[in-house]
Amino acid sequence: MLRSRADRRRMVLALIVALIVIPGVPGCSSPVPAGQGATVEGGEVQGTIKVSGAWALYPMMVTWAEEFQKTYPRVRVDVSAGGAGKGVADALAKVVDIGMVSREIKPEEIAQGAFFVRVVKDAVFVTTNENNPVWHNLSARGVEKQTLIDLWINAEPMTWGEIARTDSDDIVNVYTRSDACGAAETLAKYLGGAQEDLAGTAVYGDPGLAEAVKTDRLAIGYNNLNYAYDASTGFPVAGLRVIPLDVNVNGRVDPDEDLSTKSQALEAILAGVYPSPPARDLYLMTKDEFQGLVGEFVRWILTDGQQYVEEAGYIRLTDAQIQESLEKVRD
Repeated sequence: MLRSRADRRRMVLALIVALIVIPGVPGCSSPVPAGQGATVEGGEVQGTIKVSGAWALYPMMVTWAEEFQKTYPRVRVDVSAGGAGKGVADALAKVVDIGMVSREIKPEEIAQGAFFVRVVKDAVFVTTNENNPVWHNLSARGVEKQTLIDLWINAEPMTWGEIARTDSDDIVNVYTRSDACGAAETLAKYLGGAQEDLAGTAVYGDPGLAEAVKTDRLAIGYNNLNYAYDASTGFPVAGLRVIPLDVNVNGRVDPDEDLSTKSQALEAILAGVYPSPPARDLYLMTKDEFQGLVGEFVRWILTDGQQYVEEAGYIRLTDAQIQESLEKVRD
C-alpha cells in the first residue's frame, strides 16, 4: 500500500530524531537548540521552531504554523513580525531559525551566510483614506508612477487636486515606514530608489501605517496585500481605499487596472498588468542552511503547505519555482 505524504514526512522526522537520541541510554533523548533537530518523548516528535520578520508574510506563516502543528502537535512554531530587516538580522544572528523576508536578499547578506528559498508571492499597494475628498476622480483616473516618484522620492509638495485633476487645494500628507521592511524597499525599487530615499511621516509596521492613513483623510501610504484588503470581505479594509495605478498612462483606470477588490488585485498580479515590483516574491531564510526539524517544516511549506496559500490571500509560485525551492532543501 502506498503511504500518504504525511506518513512519509513522519518517517523522515523519525529518522531525524533517531540521530539525536543519546546512544546507550534507553528511553532518554538529548535536547538540542531550537529547530536544529527534534527530540522524542513518548514516541512523539517535539521541538521548537522560531520565526521572525516581514509583516507581509506573517499572516501566511501563522497559518502554516497552525497547520503544521496539527500534524505534529508537540512541535511548537513561534512566529513574530517586525519587518524584513529584523527577520534577516535575527536569522543571521541565529536568534531565530527562520527569517521572513519580503524583498530580494542582498549580496552582502548572502556573503554573511544567508540561505533562502522563495515560498509565495504578493504585492505592495498604494493606499489612501476612505474619505479622501477627491476619491471619485482618483478611482477613475488612477495615479501615474511619476506622481508617486514626485511624492516619495522627490518630496515635492502636491495637492490632491493636482493628482486627481480637480480644483482641490488640499495638500497630500505622505506616509512611509520607519522600520527596515520589504514593503518600503519594494515600493522604493519601483520608484527607482531605496527605502532611505522615501519621504514622508515615518510609522512603524504594516498595521501602524494602515492606521495612520485611516485617521488622516488627506493621507497617502502603502500596505502589503493582506493589510490593504480585508480577508473576510475581499474589499479594502475599513477606513482605507487602494489607489489603482495608471500603468499605461492613458488617463483612466482600465478594467484590468481596477483594484477595487482583492480578487481584482490578484488577477492583475497574475496577468502581469500590475507591475513587479511592487508585486514581489516572499522568502524564508536562515543562516547557512535549513536543517533537521526546520528543514522538514520548510519542505512541508513547499508541498503540503501550498494548499493554504490562496485561501490565505496570497499567490502561489509556479510549479517550476516551487521545484527550484525544493531542490535547495532536499533531505
